[in-house]
Amino acid sequence: LKTQLNFYNPQNYSPGRSKLVIGLWMLVRLVVFESGWFPVLGLKRILLRAFGASIGTGVIIKPQVKIKFPWKLQVGSYSWIGEKVWIDNLVPVTIGAHCCVSQGAYLCCGNHQYSKPTFDLITQPIELKQGVWLAAQSMIAPGTTVEEHCVVTAGSVLSGPTEPYTVYRGNPAVKIRMRKLTDI
Repeated sequence: LKTQLNFYNPQNYSPGRSKLVIGLWMLVRLVVFESGWFPVLGLKRILLRAFGASIGTGVIIKPQVKIKFPWKLQVGSYSWIGEKVWIDNLVPVTIGAHCCVSQGAYLCCGNHQYSKPTFDLITQPIELKQGVWLAAQSMIAPGTTVEEHCVVTAGSVLSGPTEPYTVYRGNPAVKIRMRKLTDI
């Protein structure tokens, strides 16, 4: 058999909103979020909430952030979303309180069944629990839960289970040490 993308069918996948709402969100996303022209944090939080996101208090969203579907996004209080972060949330992404998602991090909720000639879509949610730090250019694979206060180092690719207070590095990311937080 050979790959036959002309028969690709996303099956029963639904983005969860009408084409009109999706189109309006794409316009807002391009003008306000993906450009560097709107540094006003409050406006970004208001717009995300207006499109159905659950956004906590004090959330910081830097310029050039790409969010696929805000109605499938939950961000806890005092979390930071850095420049050029891509939240490719075909299904829910939950970011806990006090998380830092650094520059260029990629949260990917979709994949394809490569063993099928039709390249069927596979989606799985992502959860970052409280206090997680995804360093610059890290990538989180579909179905991953990052436990409390984990660190995923720069450029790492994380897929699968994690342990709380652990530092992960590499591609694929592996446990390298425990994270010890000290007093302020």
